[in-house]
Amino acid sequence: MVDLVAGVKETKSDTSLRTLVAISIGHWVSHFYIFVLPMLFPFFKERLGVGFVELGVPLTIFAVVSGLTQAPIGYLVDRVGARLILVLGLCLGGFSLIFLGLAPSYSALIVCAALLGLANSVYHPANYAILSAHMDETRMGRAFSIHTFAGFLGGAVAPAIVAGLVALSGGQGALIVAGAIGPLVAVLLYVLGTPDAGGATNGATTTASSRASVLTPSMLILTAFFMLLSLSSSGIGSFGVVALMAGYGSSFSAANIALTAFLGASAVGVLAGGFLADRTARHGQVAAGCFAVNAAIVLVIATTTLGPVALLVAMTIAGFLSGVIAPSRDMMVRNAAPPGAAGRAFGIVSTGFNLGGIIGPLLFGWIMDQQMPHWVFGASAAFMILTVLLALVPEPSSGSPAKGPAEGILPS
Repeated sequence: MVDLVAGVKETKSDTSLRTLVAISIGHWVSHFYIFVLPMLFPFFKERLGVGFVELGVPLTIFAVVSGLTQAPIGYLVDRVGARLILVLGLCLGGFSLIFLGLAPSYSALIVCAALLGLANSVYHPANYAILSAHMDETRMGRAFSIHTFAGFLGGAVAPAIVAGLVALSGGQGALIVAGAIGPLVAVLLYVLGTPDAGGATNGATTTASSRASVLTPSMLILTAFFMLLSLSSSGIGSFGVVALMAGYGSSFSAANIALTAFLGASAVGVLAGGFLADRTARHGQVAAGCFAVNAAIVLVIATTTLGPVALLVAMTIAGFLSGVIAPSRDMMVRNAAPPGAAGRAFGIVSTGFNLGGIIGPLLFGWIMDQQMPHWVFGASAAFMILTVLLALVPEPSSGSPAKGPAEGILPS
């Protein structure tokens, strides 16, 4: 990652590097905040005297609110500016956790989850609008990959950080300290001189783009594409361990090691995918190729019983390929967005992720309830195949000019 940042620094001003750092830290916060409430379930269960069903309700509310507000927030980003919206989102998420820490109750937990969902809807539209406007065109893929990797990292370290905070200051103290991170990062955005995007910074472009519909066939296809991406990985991430144990005879430790390898390789794949995205204009073919291989690997896992070593290798390769496509995926959206409409474009397609996040747990939970653990991987492979087909749908480019001829995919 140091080399990636250095590469950006060699060709861009200090402002561009500071912008990338600041926006990536903001993305770290967004993923960190997603895991704060689940990591504190033991505290809430004891303090509030509720069951796990009641504790699942706030997570559903978080997902629904975030899904419903992604697109409207994207429109707001393009109208009033991405930096202001990002700062408000960081502060809203942080203060909602502080509020819950100061006065913990079940009703406060519900309110906190709703506010966190609203705050979560800010990051993709605002972050990508700023990055799209201020990063070097020739290194945009690497900038996107660093941003995505920072989000992965925020989720990865959340359990350890929250556990440490609970050990030091208890559940309420953990909420308050975690909540303070958001406003502090908001201040950091101004200290680092993070530039704006959207709003007045786009001038006539914003006025013209506001009259153009972003709900083009490309955007609708990309939204479905994002939903399928979410569905293809959510089953493995959420139910992979129990599926491997129930249907494949894997031990708890072997199943967890396999899932850890999948998730860790995904993060590494994101960084590798940034280099690949900067060296091709055929982002759809990249996504389709990676997911075609991925579908084959996951299908092997679904239909055979691999030994521990073979399973570890298969899960590692599958995770790496899942990560590789992330920067190309983001470039697809950027290139499909009308000028001055990056916030709306990323807000709309990110709704697909939220829809997948709502449908996935219910679907894969039902599969496990039917005692069909092999279908956790089988359904994931099916969604990957659909993703491949959708990535190859040709559409005319309507957004930023690509670095080369746009062939075969949604706009490149």
